[in-house]
Amino acid sequence: MKCIVGLGNIGKRFESTRHNIGFEVIDYMLAQHNFTLDKQKFKGAYTIERIGQEKVMFIEPLTMMNLSGEAVAPLMDYYNIEVEDLIVLYDDLDLPQGEIRLRQKGSAGGHNGMKSIIQMLGTDQFKRIRIGVDRPSNGMAIVDYVLQKFSKTERVIMDKVIDHSARAVEAFIETSRFDNVMNEYNGEIK
Repeated sequence: MKCIVGLGNIGKRFESTRHNIGFEVIDYMLAQHNFTLDKQKFKGAYTIERIGQEKVMFIEPLTMMNLSGEAVAPLMDYYNIEVEDLIVLYDDLDLPQGEIRLRQKGSAGGHNGMKSIIQMLGTDQFKRIRIGVDRPSNGMAIVDYVLQKFSKTERVIMDKVIDHSARAVEAFIETSRFDNVMNEYNGEIK
């Protein structure tokens, strides 16, 4: 079973913010397939569905961002999901807006949600899709910037990024060849 995790903060005030782009990709995929997060367990909202021949679990942690691992690790353990079947989608300040980076493994890169997942799983050897949100250019504090909603212009770009990220996840579900998916989907979205 594949496990697709989107990171974000729960609550109305965090919707459509840079920090919740992982949730937005999950929500987009769920809507495309007419799925809903209909279960809750271990601090996570989730569903298990079938896409093609593959069973897929979608998870959105019900914790704040820096505790995301408290939802992901217990659900993976409970359903016996292997770490090689995990993909985490999250915002990345070090990538320009409109760009994504697919990686097979790596450090948290300063992202507290990823730090939590790595700590709880005891490994950083899992797939991830880093979604560029850029850094503030006007001296704004990082915490204020990532909790800010996208402008109308940015939203147009990010809607394309969300679709592109969702197609990358679907490609992985269909083929299980993440190296091929990386080659096809890495980079700037036009």
